[in-house]
Amino acid sequence: MVDDDDAMRDMVVSLLQDEGFAAHGVEGADAALVWLEGEEADAVVSDIRMPGRSGLELVGEIHALRAETPVILMTAFGSIDSAVEAMRSGAFDYITKPFKRDELLLALERAFENRALVEENRRLRRAVDRTSSFGDLIGESAPMREIFALIRKVADNRSSVLITGESGTGKEVVARTLHFAGARKDKPFIPINCTAIPEGLLESELFGHVRGAFTGAHAAKRGLFEEAVGGTLFLDEIGDMGPGLQSKLLRVLQDREIRPVGGNQTVKVDVRIVAATNKDLETEMEAGRFRRDLFYRLNVIPVHIPPLRERPEDIGPLADFLLDKHAGKPGSRRLSAAARALLLQGEWEG
Repeated sequence: MVDDDDAMRDMVVSLLQDEGFAAHGVEGADAALVWLEGEEADAVVSDIRMPGRSGLELVGEIHALRAETPVILMTAFGSIDSAVEAMRSGAFDYITKPFKRDELLLALERAFENRALVEENRRLRRAVDRTSSFGDLIGESAPMREIFALIRKVADNRSSVLITGESGTGKEVVARTLHFAGARKDKPFIPINCTAIPEGLLESELFGHVRGAFTGAHAAKRGLFEEAVGGTLFLDEIGDMGPGLQSKLLRVLQDREIRPVGGNQTVKVDVRIVAATNKDLETEMEAGRFRRDLFYRLNVIPVHIPPLRERPEDIGPLADFLLDKHAGKPGSRRLSAAARALLLQGEWEG
């Protein structure tokens, strides 16, 4: 426990010891690093704002020293900027002071569960490093290898992800790969296209509804957020979501809880949000069609997929992959040099 506030530090240490943890408190980042050089911590809880090095700087130092140690940051300033900063720094989670006992314990529980899966994921990633593919993602170009590397880096993080790119670039494939490469792989991956369902029905589809919430609601129904608990909810075409739903989604990202349509009670949900769009959200925000605060909440981890015409090195590997997939016997068919040359001349969209 790292905090320059003696009262806060002692309170948290005492709380954790009462829960059976072997907890140790230090007053700043430098003291924490000295302690970690000789001891191993299953998790670190740190304040963000401290004299000398901040909690954000401490995250980087801890990861350089012990990359597997999850860090939970605390802040008394629960702004969007502080949340985004915390998660981008590599923190596993963040909580806002004053926090409830259960909030801290739940964050620690998730951190411990996540750490147990990290080593297995590292082994799988080492195997992936030797290939030109990652799950169903295929590519040898620099942009695709950067995407592979980013997925490996953030797969175990619970931060929101915003995937951008033209239609057909494989945004859902990236989202699925991200899900199945991380600690949530054994939990649901649930995709929904925000343009495929009218907005009036989309709210009920996402948040569920209670019996009698509207005409035809003869029974209560769980929404996709509840169905995806522990896993990932993929919101495709988020740029087309209406303003009313944008506001409700923002509250979910802020409070990590939902309210079913027609209901009075909120429901806590542990769901990672991965969103995607083929729109320029900067333009949409300037036009007032997309909320800037929602954009910042979603864009904690940005992933941009260039169209295939900008990465011709990937055309050959993609063609080989598709031939193997549909030929029945891998390697039984290969493209001729003339066919490959013809494919390279195409102005590929997406």
